[in-house]
Amino acid sequence: MTGRPIPGPPLPEGPPPPLGRPPLTWLYVPGDRPEVVAKALGCGADVVIVDLEDAVAPDRKEYARAATAELLADPVTAAPDAVPVHVRVHGEDDIRALTHLPGLSGFRLPKITHAVSVHHVAAVAPGVPLYPLLESALGVEHAYSIASADPAVRGIALGEADLRADLGVREDSGLDWSRSRLVVAARAAALPPPAQSVFPDVRDLDGLWASCVRGRGLGLLGRAAIHPRQLEVIERAFRPTDREIEAAEEIIAASMVEAGALALPDGRFVDAAVVASARRTLAIAGRS
Repeated sequence: MTGRPIPGPPLPEGPPPPLGRPPLTWLYVPGDRPEVVAKALGCGADVVIVDLEDAVAPDRKEYARAATAELLADPVTAAPDAVPVHVRVHGEDDIRALTHLPGLSGFRLPKITHAVSVHHVAAVAPGVPLYPLLESALGVEHAYSIASADPAVRGIALGEADLRADLGVREDSGLDWSRSRLVVAARAAALPPPAQSVFPDVRDLDGLWASCVRGRGLGLLGRAAIHPRQLEVIERAFRPTDREIEAAEEIIAASMVEAGALALPDGRFVDAAVVASARRTLAIAGRS
């Protein structure tokens, strides 16, 4: 075989390391409790998700939407250094009411099963970053088409409670294939690695830690939380260790001295893929 590239569509190229560390913690708060939302904005989460869907009773939906609109219209929420605020919407009325408010950083779209739904929201909410949530077998089957549906899509994630019920899964490991499917779809669409879904037991921090370690091993990055006490565990589980950071720095330093594949003195083999992985480790650690 010659050195010519094999014909076909271009593969996604790895993005350059971000200027800042990618978000690792995403904290859900109910939209009908503005006092809780206000506290959440100061608790250290990388992103706060105001939930207008499952967390709000039907007779509180309109109040939750109005309270969220007031929050997103506040100049403090829209300040450049403010914590990003996403909204998990309940329907199109939420989308139309909140789209043009300055404090909105993104919409979380629940129960997405087809790319056409994403196209519709992108048309109704031009310029707003979208994060589809896949919560059914059909959504998982269409993961790539959803992830690549529109340039407005900035990430995808699972809704594991609904997915577990849809699949009849009893053991947590029964969702590993769906998690891996999402990781592959996100990468194929040149999106960031998906964040892991929420861990429902807010008191079981040991269980949260073990679950995060498992999710990190599957390629997930960061995790949604439902209580501030979960944030530190998630942060610690997904941040690179000191040894991982040191190893990544050694790889980057070696790659800057000698181009192409090489072997480090301790026997580790370094090529372009290893360098890319090292850069990603340093980005997650918040290092250049």
